Amino acid sequence: MIIQTTELKQMEELYKKPGNQLVLLYGRDGSQKEQLLKVFCRDKRFFYYRARQASEREQLLQMGSEVEEKYGIRLQKYTYDEYFNRVKSGNPSKLVVVIDEFQHIAKKDITFMNSILKLKAKKLYPGPVMIILACSSVVWVESDCQEKYGDYLKKADATWKLKDASFLDVVRRFPEYSTSQSVEVYGIVGGVPAYLDRWDSDRNVRDNVCRHILSRNGFLFQEAEHFIGLELRELSVYNTILAALAAGYHKLNELHQLTGFSRAKISVYMKNLMAFDVIEKVVSFDTGGWENAKKGVYQISDTFVNFWFRFAYPHLSNLYMMTPEEFYDKYIAPELNAYLNRYFVKVCREYLTLLNMVGKLPIDIHRIGTWVGKQGTIDIVAQNEVRQSVVGVCNWSEPQMSVRWGDELLENMKRARISADYMYLFSAQGFSPELVQLSKEDGRFLLVDMKEL
Repeated sequence: MIIQTTELKQMEELYKKPGNQLVLLYGRDGSQKEQLLKVFCRDKRFFYYRARQASEREQLLQMGSEVEEKYGIRLQKYTYDEYFNRVKSGNPSKLVVVIDEFQHIAKKDITFMNSILKLKAKKLYPGPVMIILACSSVVWVESDCQEKYGDYLKKADATWKLKDASFLDVVRRFPEYSTSQSVEVYGIVGGVPAYLDRWDSDRNVRDNVCRHILSRNGFLFQEAEHFIGLELRELSVYNTILAALAAGYHKLNELHQLTGFSRAKISVYMKNLMAFDVIEKVVSFDTGGWENAKKGVYQISDTFVNFWFRFAYPHLSNLYMMTPEEFYDKYIAPELNAYLNRYFVKVCREYLTLLNMVGKLPIDIHRIGTWVGKQGTIDIVAQNEVRQSVVGVCNWSEPQMSVRWGDELLENMKRARISADYMYLFSAQGFSPELVQLSKEDGRFLLVDMKEL
């Protein structure tokens, strides 16, 4: 199990502070917030309630029943005020009150949020209390909740959004795997904790993909479309747009021509997908060479959604008719290395960020991104506060990184109008002797083998 250690530490620190606290904790489906809450509540006095998708009356009855069972009491009134008045720690320690999936209550019943603020203000329960409102609907928390309860949320002492695991977390999670295998896992299922927990490191990547993704009994079979459908309606429209993006159509006009949807309609649906963290707009690092940069480029940001729509969705009929192994060998294996290039770039960017955190980069970088040009791309561009730059390019699939990569990087730097004293060349397949010699003669070129990551 991957525990969000940063958030757990922050929660413990807040818990130790005097007085009452209100926390908003949320993350996508699969973020394993439940496991985090379980670890946090261990050895503490707590009341945990997981809200149902139910009517206001049914919700009140369900929570009331759990309050009665937990504390061995009979309630006279079935109201949130009464529930929070009757919860208790039983000793001087701070009580933790967790309302999980609280959106199922707050969407329908404003009295719940009024009671939460009363609880925080010591108008119901006199003892110290830490209130955690947890939610797995990112769209609701960041949009509708802010609109409806913005003033209420100003009373919160902390808001934490659970993030996906990093590549370093993946490496630690699978010590049996080589760096190359860890990159493959990271580029297929991403950093979703629930996905990583089901991955079997005793099996190779091919076996896991066949067993968990391509098999009709696999836990990730059609998970991508299920995940989209959790928050968004009209799945047919979203599937069409995602399939086009995965096939390489990254601009609004290309999507319009391919799908037949109006530009206005596509823009609305793309906005919804962006709010759900499924797609992103690729914005080139501001280097000054805007006339040579691509603009209005979109891509699927959710790793597993991208994998599913790139490999499984276009061949869905054959996925049902072929064995998982046959499907993998025909449709995934030949293209997987090219697909993973993008995720190797992400890994290399994370590597530079970690080096920067421990002070092992030649400059202290404050911004990092990429530059996408009309004629070429600089995979990594990073700058410090006075705009000194570090750049990098990453090779995952070619047999060796040659001098050509350095030449092309210099050309792209001219197009981007950027100079750099340090140029990192990352390679998963090693370097040609000529490039190794060049790096010895020209100190600007720094070669990083994947084994160092």
